[in-house]
Amino acid sequence: MESSGSVTMVSKPVRTVGLILSVLPALLLLFSGCMKLVKAQQVVEGMTHLGWPERLAMPLGIVEIACTILYLLPGTAVLGAILLTGYMGGAIATHVRIGEPFITQAALGVALWLGLYLRDPRLRALLPLRRRS
Repeated sequence: MESSGSVTMVSKPVRTVGLILSVLPALLLLFSGCMKLVKAQQVVEGMTHLGWPERLAMPLGIVEIACTILYLLPGTAVLGAILLTGYMGGAIATHVRIGEPFITQAALGVALWLGLYLRDPRLRALLPLRRRS
């Protein structure tokens, strides 16, 4: 890693892994949001199963897509990650409430932040995992 001022540059392999860890969960979230927008039968059944009214599918889909787009844009990626963390927290709470596993939602949240950490030198400077000597 090279240093440019106070921000450490990210090596190409690390950045590539970060991009992969960012894009894969983002694609899942975009797909999920689109499915909510078109109110696919699986979404309607899922909303009922989770105890949510079907009428909330479209607003949830819009929020999911908007937050994911913010996450994918470099200038707003941290804001998008924060908003998606809240969104995933709501999904986790919903699954906990009905006694279902929530590992997928938690893993998506971890992958989003890990991908952003690996690809964004500003976040790495803000949250160093090791102290410089």
